[in-house]
Amino acid sequence: MALLGERAKSRTTPIASLAARPPGKLPGLALAVAGVAAAWAVHHFVPGVPMLTAAVALGIAAAHVPGAAHAFVRGPGKAGLTFAGKRLMRVGVVLLGLKLSLDDVLGLGWASVGMVLAVVAVTFLGTWWLGRRMGLRGDQPLLIATGYSICGASAIGAVSEVSESDERDTATSVALVTLCGTLAIAVLPLLQHPLGLDDAEFGRWVGASVHDVGQVVATAQTAGAGALGDAVLVKLMRVALLAPLVAAVALSVRARRQGRGSAEGGTGTKRPPLVPLFVVGFLAMVALRTTGWLPGGAIDAAGTAQELLLAAALFGLGSAVDLPSLTRTGGRVAALGLVSWGVIAGVSYVGVVLTY
Repeated sequence: MALLGERAKSRTTPIASLAARPPGKLPGLALAVAGVAAAWAVHHFVPGVPMLTAAVALGIAAAHVPGAAHAFVRGPGKAGLTFAGKRLMRVGVVLLGLKLSLDDVLGLGWASVGMVLAVVAVTFLGTWWLGRRMGLRGDQPLLIATGYSICGASAIGAVSEVSESDERDTATSVALVTLCGTLAIAVLPLLQHPLGLDDAEFGRWVGASVHDVGQVVATAQTAGAGALGDAVLVKLMRVALLAPLVAAVALSVRARRQGRGSAEGGTGTKRPPLVPLFVVGFLAMVALRTTGWLPGGAIDAAGTAQELLLAAALFGLGSAVDLPSLTRTGGRVAALGLVSWGVIAGVSYVGVVLTY
């Protein structure tokens, strides 16, 4: 009888272990795909709302709808949504390099290049310093500074990879930078004429001060095709600074780990690469675009893939936002975002007036 009992147990154990096995990434990835489709629909019917902005908002909403949806996002769907927020973000950042040609950037002139460098440096250092002074948790000062100064959620995702930031810090920073970028779509066009900017100056101001590429397009197109072209070129100059910034963060993380290893008498921790592989891919795509070898159809297809991948990643990051947990630092985070937004808008305006 004991032997029969053991045999029965051995027959049921695989079934029980299969039932207890985690659901894997597929459920969460399926939800991310559905979120991308919904974000595309929002952008299609309301063109003023960029698809990436809609994806973040829908991810946040999915995580806070009471009942089964909330339980799914925090439970069976979490692994796939986390995968989308990290891994798909990397691929999207690589493809983002195909939007950038060095010839186009240099065509704007060295004065514009210097202006962009100054805007990025002042915004990044000022936001990071103020965030630290305000006592924001974890890597929030670094991530918010990165998002505002470089290229919004894409930059936050790239830097969070090498800094190994907490998922909640990354999600909160993405939500903040997306909110301010969305507000820019409505606010900046109202300021063009009061500030005395012609269409070209307005386009450069938008490109130097608005965070995400999609938000730049939505804002600058209100002043016509000429403004839109200048805005995108200036914005892509900021995107080009993503690679050196990520390398600098990786170097800082490596130095901190070496310091801890020396203090603890060991070197067991794995050092992060100075230039992560996805940043190498980004630079390779920039070089490939600069050669002019790619046909227009291939560039357009890659652009569509890049937007879809980033939308899925941002939906995943949005689903990690926990609004109740923001009550402790929400006021300080919002204050930092508004101050940083004012800084980059003001410095960009002065830079455009002085260099154009």
